[in-house]
Amino acid sequence: MAIIDLHEAAQRLDRWFAECPSAAVAFSGGVDSSLVAYWARRCLGRGRSSAWTADSPSLKRIDLESAQAFCVDHDIAHRLLKTREIEDPDYALNPGDRCFHCKKTLYRRIHAELAESGNEVWVCSGANLDDRGDYRPGLLAAAEASVRHPLLECSIGKETVRALARHHGLKVWDKPASPCLSSRIPYGQAVTKEKLARIEAAENWMKEHGFPICRVRHDKETARVEVPADRLKALEKVWPLLIAAFGVLGFAAVELDEEGFVSGKLNRALGKAGAGV
Repeated sequence: MAIIDLHEAAQRLDRWFAECPSAAVAFSGGVDSSLVAYWARRCLGRGRSSAWTADSPSLKRIDLESAQAFCVDHDIAHRLLKTREIEDPDYALNPGDRCFHCKKTLYRRIHAELAESGNEVWVCSGANLDDRGDYRPGLLAAAEASVRHPLLECSIGKETVRALARHHGLKVWDKPASPCLSSRIPYGQAVTKEKLARIEAAENWMKEHGFPICRVRHDKETARVEVPADRLKALEKVWPLLIAAFGVLGFAAVELDEEGFVSGKLNRALGKAGAGV
């Protein structure tokens, strides 16, 4: 991961936003987009900056609440968009480029909303320098929509992002990656509201029982559970409770992934690098 002096990183971002007329940040609530939204507000003020969140069944409610709280804490204008990408067959059929269709929908909606103002606004993402070597079909959608990437364009990687966020008192500085719920469903298996709700409930159960970092993969009717390798023994202690709880949620079977939590595991089927899923 690329890391640079924090003072230099801050100066780069200041110079970048000095050239920006206004900014609309595609805001998931993760540390990357949070830092961009914070910096846009810091440099441009509330009147020339805003954060836009796609409110869909694939977004955990806890992440939505966290995003809303962040914007309140930092006086950031926040807009929620009902993107309804799950109604798009190109998304719901869950192809390998599902993220492209999701981001395309989001960026199209943001641009449509901004067009009504008549002002020049740059739509921005939270992509950072380390994302360049990752499998990120959403970046193609961003390129097609002329989206700008302050962190990436300033050569700021993930480690520097977290360090900057911590330095500026952003509570999300150490927030684990929390990709959309659709990323838990293997490519080629349809994304449905029912599956997403089941996954969310299962991962909430995991968090409540001491496993904040986890994935519950929804493979057909089976829940495949991942936790960090050093937490596998702890999981064994609650395994009978987990099986019973997941059965109530509607899973026909439950399996433990003994490899442990690995970000991007489902992308192996595509022969791609991880995309944080």
